[in-house]
Formats: sequence, structure tokens, C-alpha cells
Amino acid sequence: MTDLSASATTPRSDYLEYGVLESLRLGDQSAWETLICTHQDRMLNYLYHLEGNYEEALDLCQETFFRAWKGIATFHSGEPLLPWLYTIARNVQIEKHRRKTHSQFSLEEAFEDHGFEVSNNTDSSVKNAEVAQNAERVRIALLQLPEEYRSAVLLRFMQDQSYEEIAQVQQCAVGTAKSRVFRGKELLEKALAGRVMIE
Repeated sequence: MTDLSASATTPRSDYLEYGVLESLRLGDQSAWETLICTHQDRMLNYLYHLEGNYEEALDLCQETFFRAWKGIATFHSGEPLLPWLYTIARNVQIEKHRRKTHSQFSLEEAFEDHGFEVSNNTDSSVKNAEVAQNAERVRIALLQLPEEYRSAVLLRFMQDQSYEEIAQVQQCAVGTAKSRVFRGKELLEKALAGRVMIE
């Protein structure tokens, strides 16, 4: 039995203090580095299980934080941070599959310029998951799910998001989010043929 929520060990830190938010809006590099260090494992884990490829997930994770940096003015004080970041990450992943060719814009140069590089040499939960047999079976099974179910299951069981937060990320009603989680779990259990169960 695999507990999918166990891999998300980073503290949630859902709400930004007003002073921290202002520092982010002013482009304070140390504030951005702290935000990235706090949330990069969660975002990378989520994108890895959506995408199924670590290197591509790493690229998408970098783009997610770059877009967060560019769009921090749209984040409102008092709102939870993680649903906002998950929404950006999900949109980045969806757009990647819509594009026929990769953008000529160099994310590496942008991150180098601003010090927003996401570490890829840490002993992260994502890399640990790759070598675990049960986690690998879950990963493969997740990739068989339609995207909206896969995302809902990941957000609920791996990222510990509420149904309200999932609805916000997926831009749907709370009842629809609950339905997607239930149906996604059901499809996943069938894909795993009873070998690994989600509680």
C-alpha cells in the first residue's frame, strides 16, 4: 500500500505575510529564493506525475516560478498561495502540449539573470519516487488517466489540497472537483489492478 501524500513533505506555508508579498512584488531576490526553496519540491512532484518525465517536469517547474514572478501582481493578499501556484503549473503543462514548437525564449537565461534556478541535484522526493517500485507503478497508472482526473487525484492525495482548492485550480465547481477525485481514484485503482491502493 502506498501513501501518496507521504512524498509531499514540504510545509504548506499557504499564506504569505503582507511584508513578504510586498518584497516579492518589489522583486526582492532573497524573498523569491525563499519562496522557490519552500515550494519547488511540491511543484516538481506535481508536474512530474502529470508529465511522466523528470527533465521535462524540471523545465516546467522553472517556467512555473518564472510566470509566478512575472504575475505576482495578480496575487491578492489573504488568498492561499498553493492553489495559485498549482494553477500556474497546470496551465504551463497544458500549454506545453498545445504548442507544436518550443518557444525561442530562453528560460535558462531568464533564471540565470534573476537567480531563480530550480535545483536539480538535490535528493528530492521525486527522484526517490523513481526508484521505488510501488511509486513507479502508481506513476505509470496515473499517466493512463485523463488529465483532469490525474490532476485532481494528484492535488488531493499527493499535495493534500482541499476540494475547494482543487476546484479553484481546475476552474470548476466544488461538486465537479469531488466527482473528478472520486472517478480518478476509481480509475487509478482499476489501472493498478488492486496491487497498490489509495486510501
